[in-house]
Amino acid sequence: MKITVIGSGYVGLVTGACFAETGNEVLCFDIDERKINILNKGGVPIHEPGLKEMIARNVAAHRLHFSTDVDHAIAFGMLQFIAVGTPPDEDGSADMSYVLHAARNIGRKMNARKIVVDKSTVPIGTADRVRGVIEEELKRRDVNIDFTVVSNPEFLKEGAAINDFMKPDRVVIGSDDARAIRVMRALYAPFQRSHEELLIMDARSAEFTKYAANAMLATRISFMNELANLADHLNVDVEMVRRGIGSDPRIGYHFLYSGTGYGGSCFPKDVKALLRTAEQTGVSLDVLSAVELANEKQKHILVQKVCRRLGENLSGKTIALWGLAFKPNTDDMREAPSLVIVRELLRRGARIAAYDPEAMAEAQRVFEAEKKKITYASTPMAALENADALVLVTEWKAFSSPDFDAIKNALTTPLLFDGRNIYDPDTVRSAGLEYFGIGRR
Repeated sequence: MKITVIGSGYVGLVTGACFAETGNEVLCFDIDERKINILNKGGVPIHEPGLKEMIARNVAAHRLHFSTDVDHAIAFGMLQFIAVGTPPDEDGSADMSYVLHAARNIGRKMNARKIVVDKSTVPIGTADRVRGVIEEELKRRDVNIDFTVVSNPEFLKEGAAINDFMKPDRVVIGSDDARAIRVMRALYAPFQRSHEELLIMDARSAEFTKYAANAMLATRISFMNELANLADHLNVDVEMVRRGIGSDPRIGYHFLYSGTGYGGSCFPKDVKALLRTAEQTGVSLDVLSAVELANEKQKHILVQKVCRRLGENLSGKTIALWGLAFKPNTDDMREAPSLVIVRELLRRGARIAAYDPEAMAEAQRVFEAEKKKITYASTPMAALENADALVLVTEWKAFSSPDFDAIKNALTTPLLFDGRNIYDPDTVRSAGLEYFGIGRR
């Protein structure tokens, strides 16, 4: 098939590369000339394991192309995937301007039948709005061209997006158009050889499914974080509790890890958008409101632990920070807990020595205003030199098995604050370090 992917960000690039990988011819379109220039020169503007190699392989095979030419993009693919951003608006609702602009361009430029696929995470009812915008443009042109709009939300985890796309646990298709469903089934057939994972439903239910999935996962995270905070006061090890409840098949182990709160481009934005949708509808989502509040509070927990040990005034103290990205295997710092942690420590007078395997360049951009108080180390151990404490924020594999004796010798005060509970407290303490986890006895 010939596919146009509108938007060459995280979702768009992964979608385009994976479709090209299975033999389709794909054109990734974006209005950002800098981004398209990077891609056409062999670079990749985001960090996602395996993506650069997959893009290079399919560009070499002439199956994957990049362009800023909107006329060419709309003419190219019978399938038009809209994969642009839907950032939160000031009131928390999803900003639909990019999605509707893409739809308007399709209506203005299309000259043959199109299947328009909403891949972006969008509010309930967006398929209807996209359809309306395209119909409006076709009417303005006084032409009658057949098209249909399909909802096909993405369920990709940053850091594992290639595997998630190539081996999906479900593919949600929202449409009542039999022909479009046949096309989408054929498109996704190579990704489901063992058995079909396609879930066919109406577009509004498909749109809701995406929000509901992220809201449920965010709820599990906040629930476990609140249990961990209680465990801190009851001499309970929340890691043992996690294993105890996770062994129940009705609960399972996924997303039951306590830490410094969730971040990234999905959970915070989607929780806010769903709350805003409920508010506009006159429905109260009390549980989800509590999830959001608990997560914002959780981002302050590590700083509170540092201050309880070192005092509220951290002037003259240097805190070593391991991890800046919101999760491992990405350079994404959107809504990352590190944003709150770094700024709270700086506000109390501390200096920061930070290290992250991938997010250093992004951190320097994000913390431009605070650059005089932050140094970026070349290695994890270099960040510890003359530091008064080590604070682990992101659970990169590179941090999993450090030399605790070397950590103790490098720090001026042997303090380790484990924001992701990745270390065994007894092992850390046996090296002479004071250990502070999240809900660890």
